[in-house]
Amino acid sequence: MTRLIKFAEGEYYHIYSRGVDKRSIFLCNQDKDRFVKLLYLCNSEKALDIRDLSKEAVLSSDRGERLVDIGAYCLMTNHFHLLLYEKAEGGISAFMLRLLTSYSMYFNKRYERTGRLFESSFKAKHLEVDEVM
Repeated sequence: MTRLIKFAEGEYYHIYSRGVDKRSIFLCNQDKDRFVKLLYLCNSEKALDIRDLSKEAVLSSDRGERLVDIGAYCLMTNHFHLLLYEKAEGGISAFMLRLLTSYSMYFNKRYERTGRLFESSFKAKHLEVDEVM
């Protein structure tokens, strides 16, 4: 799929996605906690085996450079919002691929389901002004 907007280094973007058929993607606090952990784990140029989410393994590993800066996040029952700053070329796309794949795999295994969890590829809007609306 070709994006309507091109991501650029040094720019802010509002990123969001929701569950397929508007289904709930966070059924309990443990789901939200996992998603927040993945915000950290997936934000690296280096691969990490996310099956090992122990604090010691995560903190002791060489994470390399971050792909994005996360300015804010909001988790709703059936969707989420992220404020991302692209630090490296292709950073947002790489980060979102890792994040959505990892969370979908976790969710499908936990709830014994298969198939897509998210409605479509994530949506993005370039933020051109720094104003509260």
